[in-house]
Amino acid sequence: MTHQFYFSPHILDNLSIPKTGFDVVQDIAEPRLRMYITARGIKTFFVRKRVNGRDTRIIIGKYPGMNIDTARARIPNVVAAASVPRKVRRKKITFGDFTNFFVATKIKRTPASTAKLKRAINRMWAPLFDISIDKISAADILKVHESIADVSGVPTANRMREIMSGIFRTAVDMGYRTKNPVADVPKFKEVRKSRTLTSSMLRRIHHAIKTEKNPLFRDAFLMLLYGFESKSKIFSMRWRDINLNSETWGVRPLSDKAVDLLREMPETSKWVFPHWGHHLTDPRSAWQKTMERAKTPNVTMADVYKFISRRLEWTADRYELRENMNTVLTELL
Repeated sequence: MTHQFYFSPHILDNLSIPKTGFDVVQDIAEPRLRMYITARGIKTFFVRKRVNGRDTRIIIGKYPGMNIDTARARIPNVVAAASVPRKVRRKKITFGDFTNFFVATKIKRTPASTAKLKRAINRMWAPLFDISIDKISAADILKVHESIADVSGVPTANRMREIMSGIFRTAVDMGYRTKNPVADVPKFKEVRKSRTLTSSMLRRIHHAIKTEKNPLFRDAFLMLLYGFESKSKIFSMRWRDINLNSETWGVRPLSDKAVDLLREMPETSKWVFPHWGHHLTDPRSAWQKTMERAKTPNVTMADVYKFISRRLEWTADRYELRENMNTVLTELL
């Protein structure tokens, strides 16, 4: 809940700084005026306004560079400007051309991942490519959405719908449309499959990972077992955060197996698991092949993380936590 009080220099100067993320406070004198306080101590005035059906946060200025009275006085003009309808461009552009523009400028992925996305887009959205983006209706999108679900499955259809929604939001922001039609196309309900992972299966997975010929995938998958963290955090590990002398990763300890693995790895990039100038993201194909060798084809990386982490007894004491990690891995592997 947002904290509400009368904004004054004394109060704003002495606001407590959050340890992580940010806090939001609201002015009683001008209820539309709010402020972000980040973990770095940055304080920013903003106002919330619903623009084109979306809740939008409009930045007014940073405190104390902008004083409270100035921030309050600017709100009517800021709200009025946000309420002005966007000018619709008369120039037409096809959905295909705009999608190419969106992928080139808005999608931040590795080259391999971007190429994979482009192939999926060309295969799944081809019926819409030659249509002007302002002529595409929710019915057109629903037809494509259902086709993707039939051919590639419901999860894929929902992920592609999210990307398409981003494309049309950008088109609205740039004046090529007045409304996002994807908002009228509901997501399919996804039924999560329950998977049962056992200790014997995990040992087979461990053995299969060790037989992986690609050292990048082998080391990354082993760290999924040894690191007690989600795949996104494991794959984005940086060498600067690792201290092998104190056997820590940031503020948390590393298991013995994780330390041994890291000591044998070459430091060729700022990333522990570098891939195409960035870090490894989601090597599902390599993981699936590993699971096939382990004869556990339906097990995901998230399943492994959850199975191991649930057996760890978490504690605030770093040395005790490290011992607990080692115990879990000894028992399971």
